[in-house]
Amino acid sequence: MPLRGIVPPLVTPLLDNDTLDVEGLERLIEHIIGGGAAALFLLGTTGEFASLSYKIREELVQLSCRFVAGRVPVLVGISDSAFTESLNLAHKAAQYGADAVVITPPYYFSSGQPELLEYLKRIMKAMPLPLFIYNMPVHTKVMFTPETVRAAAEIPGIIGMKDSSANLAYFNQVQYLLKDRPDFTFMVGPEEITAEFVMMGGHGGVNGGANMFPKLYVDLYKAAAAHDMPKVLELRDKAMQISTTIYNVGKYGSSYLKGLKCALSVMGICSDFMAEPFHRFNEPERKIIEAALEKLDYKSLL
Repeated sequence: MPLRGIVPPLVTPLLDNDTLDVEGLERLIEHIIGGGAAALFLLGTTGEFASLSYKIREELVQLSCRFVAGRVPVLVGISDSAFTESLNLAHKAAQYGADAVVITPPYYFSSGQPELLEYLKRIMKAMPLPLFIYNMPVHTKVMFTPETVRAAAEIPGIIGMKDSSANLAYFNQVQYLLKDRPDFTFMVGPEEITAEFVMMGGHGGVNGGANMFPKLYVDLYKAAAAHDMPKVLELRDKAMQISTTIYNVGKYGSSYLKGLKCALSVMGICSDFMAEPFHRFNEPERKIIEAALEKLDYKSLL
């Protein structure tokens, strides 16, 4: 069966640019597992992977696998511009007990679709774990086309996909091409469309908000999978309240992550330190986040 449910893309709790907030990491993992998450995804976009040293990435994987202790699957992002570094981290992830890895198209140089497919075939020859492909065109500037996804699903060891394009037409195209592959996991990133995605046959969500409120997103997934529309509408309203308040403090694209980390800090879960080039919110923005959490009655969502 494919992986199903909510897979939070873990934030990376930091004390400074090269020091993990280890106590915060353990609290965050316990909080997420306690909320019913199906798995954890380390070193994704929400985990600030591209801003972290290789030392910190490896330490995060090692500690997270130790804290999870086999209770749920652990997925590790190995995206990099360097083929060798992706493989190095994949082998470290396997060594520490991770269950699968996740990769975007290599960034900086733009790959054509035939080049991207050849890249996947080559890297899978040395891959020690099953792999999910990760469609994140806003950051990588390259998209896995539906046809490439279909071809990738035939490569041994590639078992699923996370799509963060926020494009339901794209989802329909991919799903149509994979209709004979019910074993291939297909998950969506943006939580604003997770319910619709699941009701259309998707397998779940890789939702950043599940760092804060895992139970909310797990319940939303379950309601969508059961086509319980009154419950979906009720819970999606809460998810949209989070999206339009906590993620929209400030003017820039970093506001989502700053708001998420700030909220986790206000909730007493982990530090809100941001890896360079970003900085955590200052006191005025923090007060806005505090007010948004109070308006959410956030303790009732835990």
